Order: sequence, then structure tokens, then C-alpha cells
Amino acid sequence: MKRRRGRETPPYIELAGFSRIGFFDARCLAAAMAPLRFLTAAVVFASLPPLRSQPVPAGGPIPVTLRVDAAKPHGELKPIYRFFGADEPNYAYMKDGRKLLRDIGALGQPQAYFRTHNLLVTGDGTPGLKWGSSNAYTEDAEGRPIYDWTIVDRIFDAGLAGGVKPYAQIGFMPKALSTRPEPYQHEWRPGFPYNEIYTGWTYPPKDYARWGELVYQWVKHCVERYGAAEVNQWYWEVWNEANIGYWKGTREEFRRLHDFAIAGVRRALPTARVGGPDSAGDGGAFMQEFLEHCLRGKNHATGETGTPLDFVSFHAKGSTPTFEQGRVRMGIGGQLKTIDTAFARFASFPELKGRPIIIGESDPDGCAACQGPHLAYRNTTMYSSYTAASFARKHLLAEKHGVNLEGATTWAFEFEDQPYFAGFRAMATNGIPLPVFNVHRMMARMSGRRVEATSSADRGVEAIIRSSVRGEPDIAALASVDADRRQLTVLVWYYHDDDVAGPVAEIDLSVAGLPAGIAQARVAHYRIDDEHSNAYTVWKKFGSPVAPTRPQYAAMLKASELTRLGGAPAMTEVRDGAAKLKFALPRQGVSLVVLEWE
Repeated sequence: MKRRRGRETPPYIELAGFSRIGFFDARCLAAAMAPLRFLTAAVVFASLPPLRSQPVPAGGPIPVTLRVDAAKPHGELKPIYRFFGADEPNYAYMKDGRKLLRDIGALGQPQAYFRTHNLLVTGDGTPGLKWGSSNAYTEDAEGRPIYDWTIVDRIFDAGLAGGVKPYAQIGFMPKALSTRPEPYQHEWRPGFPYNEIYTGWTYPPKDYARWGELVYQWVKHCVERYGAAEVNQWYWEVWNEANIGYWKGTREEFRRLHDFAIAGVRRALPTARVGGPDSAGDGGAFMQEFLEHCLRGKNHATGETGTPLDFVSFHAKGSTPTFEQGRVRMGIGGQLKTIDTAFARFASFPELKGRPIIIGESDPDGCAACQGPHLAYRNTTMYSSYTAASFARKHLLAEKHGVNLEGATTWAFEFEDQPYFAGFRAMATNGIPLPVFNVHRMMARMSGRRVEATSSADRGVEAIIRSSVRGEPDIAALASVDADRRQLTVLVWYYHDDDVAGPVAEIDLSVAGLPAGIAQARVAHYRIDDEHSNAYTVWKKFGSPVAPTRPQYAAMLKASELTRLGGAPAMTEVRDGAAKLKFALPRQGVSLVVLEWE
């Protein structure tokens, strides 16, 4: 792509003396002090106040032509952003966990969901990294079952109080049921080998009938506590990533485990929504065999043909980030390739046509509780631009394969009472939302039908699957029109796999196909960049305090809100159903442009 030089360029703000390298270890702290420069572009609607101009980096801005046609729909823009999850269930009812659940619930309708591991694990409820427990099942001295729903109720109650419903994961194995109970609770921590987490809770049950009865009693209790109408809105699935170390049995033993669990759910509530298997990646042969079993095989629990499968689920992660030459390098192409492969498999089964699909974990990397310089993107706008670019392509891949994508679960919640911006993959730190959460706030403002959006700098989903985003950046858009709300929304991102500084993008946005008779529209422009919707840069400006003061905390909380550029919405002219807007977008920035009319 040729870049224009020697012309007047949009204003921007220069922020020197910090980098996007996060607060993880000595190498990252050293990098955070390096005199790197990052740019934040301001919107250039003529009616909005300009920002202070500074010299433009060598090469000048990247010209980008965006075209949105509101008269060319591509079907419903499904709210796939509304699923979240975490390994650690007990954080949900702690102070910052409850706050984040309220923030998730405030995204609005339709309903948000929360998936978490360890709901049936034995323990006293004390949280830990990659750990959680509820003590739901124990046995007395004679081996008789003892059911205790106190802790799991607290977890579900916290979500429901915040407006978030359970995506109920049935797992893992209680100690009293495990065929190999010792050692049971792991001692893993960041830096240790990941395989150390797989202890006694990963093993098959010593009695499948007791396992099925445990699930029955749990769902029966939920129906009694919350009502059948409420529980019918939840998702129920068995285990997590049983095709890797999370399951120490065979594939056949997992299918047996799954059948007995689903039979228990349906015995307690015949109309419950059940599915699975939430495989690691597309699942390969494991997924193929699971689907054939559920659709055509003999049910281990009932002896009938098939196992109920109201939805199918799998996981998709980006290629493991690297830390090279002082920078983070991502791999968005790996995640999209997994999704493409999984959708193709589901589409190959005629019985699954139209069946809802949920990506049960959908993230740039594989371990939310891990830390290190290669994960330094998590506090920064690199995470938010990655999220915008990847979620938009999920819609395109679902359209390509003709499948029904219902949701994509962001496996990032919060880690209670950890240091500020500690480098975990999270939606918030100490009650302060991170920039990435504002992408979800942006997507929550989009509704109606997805419409055609083209960009001169769109790398294209097929090209990204082949080679990720390693050359030219990916600068593109997702757009929707909601006729009932008289609104058009355009989500614009500027993403690159390499976390290095670069020139701003000069966006020339043309909108066509607006309803006849409109003379003008209100324009609101929301932005995520180093200066907007970003508490992390404010924390660094304060000197990265370990214990922020009350005024500092209030300032960071304010900075964490989704920011609208220029204050009140401006007005723009509409002629023959068309409007034109120009603005500048910094590297790794995300914009949401909202047009509304009477």
C-alpha cells in the first residue's frame, strides 16, 4: 500500500516515556522505562474541538478508505460477545468479582453468561490461581453421599444478582468419587510447568451411577431454588477440554461420563439446555467421535440411541505470543484457523444444521493465570484491537460455513487482591476495567442487522488464517443497522500482530443506503487508545503505584469508562442516504462510530 506524504495530517497527542510492555518482571519493567513513543489520534469531525498538533512520524499517516452500505444486509448481527469465563469460580462472589459481574450484566440485553471450572471440586472455597472448590459432594464414614450446595449457590447467586446467568460446567471430579484422589489440590503457580495442575480431580469416577446422581441432585436443587423457567435459560455442559490433560480417562470413558451427566440433568429438568463437549481446539478425532456418538451412538446411561445435544462447543486460542527484540508478537491467524476448521466440521453433519455453536473459550492465548513478557499485551490496547478484529471475523466465518454461532466466551475475568495490572488475562484489575472490556461495551451498542463494510486496508479473513497479520496492518470495520432504533454503528480497528509504534491511520468513512428523507444524523464517536477508555496509561502516569491513593483510584476508574470523543454528539449532513466522516485512528486503536436519526 502506498502512503501519501507531504500533506496536512490529522492532529495527535504525543505520549513519551512509556511502552505497552506490561508489569510482569524485571525485563518488562525495564522495557516500560524505555523512551518509546506511541501516538493517539483524535477524531477530526469539523464540529469537534481539535487536539494539540505535533509532528507526524516518518512515513506519514496510512490512508484508509472505508465503505459501509446500510442497504446491503448480511443477516442478524448476533450478540456473540456476551459470554465470559474463568478457571477460578470463588472469585465470583468476592468484592471485585461481584463488581465485574455487575459490569458484565450492564452490557444489556440479551442476557450475558458466565462459565467457570471447578464447580464440583472438593475443598473449602478458598480461591487460588487455576483452582476453586465448592465441596458439593463428600461421603460419610459409611460411604453415603453428602450434598452441600452452599458454595455453588453463592457462585450462581453472585452472577444472577449482577444480571449474568450460568453457563454451567459440570465438573470436575469430587475427591470422594475420583478413582485416583491423591494428590488432589495442586500447588501450581505462574512459572511452574502447566501440567502440574492436573491432579486427582481429572480422573474418572469410581461409580458412574453416583456421578449421574450427583448431577441430578444438583440440577434438582437449582430448579427448586431458582425455578424451572430460570434454569431453562442456562446452558449445561460436561467437563472442560477432555481431549487434553483435564481428563485422565479414555475417550470412551469421557463419553460415558458425559452420558450419565446429561441423563442426570434431563431427569431433573427434561427441558434443560444441554450440550458440549468444550474441546481444546477444534477437537480433531475426539470431536468427530463425540458428535457421532451423540447423534448416532448408543447412550451409556439410557441404552437409547444418541445423547441430547442442544448446542455444540469447542475452544479457539491464538498462537502462543512471543517476546522478540523487546516486543510482543501475537498470532491471530491461529485462532481464526481453529474456528474455520471447527465450523467446517459442524457443517459436515446434516443433523447439526442450525444447531447453536458456542466457542466456550475464545482468546489470544491459552493461560489466563500465566504471566511473562510474552503476555505483556494484556493491559494494553493491543488486547482490545485483537478482540475487535477477531470477533468481527467470527461473524464472517460463521457466514462462510452457514452455521449458527451463538456465542464466543472470553476466558478472562478478574483475579482478586492481586497487584494492579499484574499481567493476567483479565477484564478488570482491582475493580477497574481494562481497555479490552471497553470493546465489549462497544459491541453491546451494536444491534440489528450486519451490513456490508469494506476497507482498503482489510487484510481479509482467509489471508489472516494463512499468515496472520505480520506485514501490513489490518484496518477494517464491522457495521450494523438497527431500523427500530434508527441507528447505524461502525466498529473500526487498527490491528497488527507486532506491538511496535507506527503511524496513524487516516480514515475516510463513507456511509450509503441510509433511509430516504434523512437530512442529518447525530454522530457519536467512542474510542479506545492510549488516551481514551484506558486506565492502564493513567496508572503509569501516576508512576505505576503499588497502592494507589483514593484520588488516584477514582481517576483510574473514571479513565476505565468507555470514552466519547469531543463530548456531546455532533451533527453530520446526509444527502441521498449518504454521509461522509473523516477521523484518525492510532495503531492498536478501536473506534465505534454511531449515527442516529429521527
